[in-house]
Amino acid sequence: MSDHRPIGVFDSGIGGLTVLAALQRHLPGERFIYLGDTARLPYGTKSPETVARYSLRAGLFLLEYGIKLLVVACNTASATALPILEHALTVPVVGVVEPGARTAATHSRGRIGVIGTEATVGSGAYGRALARYSPGSEVIARACPLFVPLAEEGWFDHPVTREVARIYLSPLAEARIDTLILGCTHYPPLRAAISTAVGTSVTLVDSGEAVAEAVEKQLAERAAFAGGNGEIRLMVTDSAARFSRIAQLILPDAGPGLELVDLPS
Repeated sequence: MSDHRPIGVFDSGIGGLTVLAALQRHLPGERFIYLGDTARLPYGTKSPETVARYSLRAGLFLLEYGIKLLVVACNTASATALPILEHALTVPVVGVVEPGARTAATHSRGRIGVIGTEATVGSGAYGRALARYSPGSEVIARACPLFVPLAEEGWFDHPVTREVARIYLSPLAEARIDTLILGCTHYPPLRAAISTAVGTSVTLVDSGEAVAEAVEKQLAERAAFAGGNGEIRLMVTDSAARFSRIAQLILPDAGPGLELVDLPS
């Protein structure tokens, strides 16, 4: 059996493209529809109610394209809106928090750092997940809101980015963490600056690979692989030119065809 329907992926901006890249590497025969809700970026400074509303709109929008599974490639939405999406949608929903926490637990020796948006850190979602997967570990969380606009600007290893990383992450370095969860999908492109700030001996956990493995497992259990040639369709709700420029850095083989769309109220 096979299922040739596409997989939907959404994030508030370009960050989820790092998850999409991992999905494409693991599942080259699948079709993907990516939605970057750039008109409402960033989600991380919004209230949980607003994030839930935006996330539901995005999920229902992608459902109209006949997706077989939804990947919530946004830590803020995964932390605050996943139960709502799972209840409202008729397809499986995979978030990024649980896979990231599981991966961190396998690497850590007991001192885990978590960085993310204000909403993700404030939700405590990673702390709860790590309590299940790595009970007894010390978890130190820090909100790093400026990382999102730096990533959206494409300043991946810019001097300003390195200085912001030093200021944000010095408390984590001083706490001698051994593992750091990049709890926002905008953060992996800033990996070099982040690693320098916390120390190169610290293991950085990007949940993209873990999410891709989780999706691959779900498709295998349901015998729902597409088995095709694979393709990517990219959609944004605003700032198409900037998104296209950054997308070429993260997904150089994605090709043309960026679409500007509007989500229903």
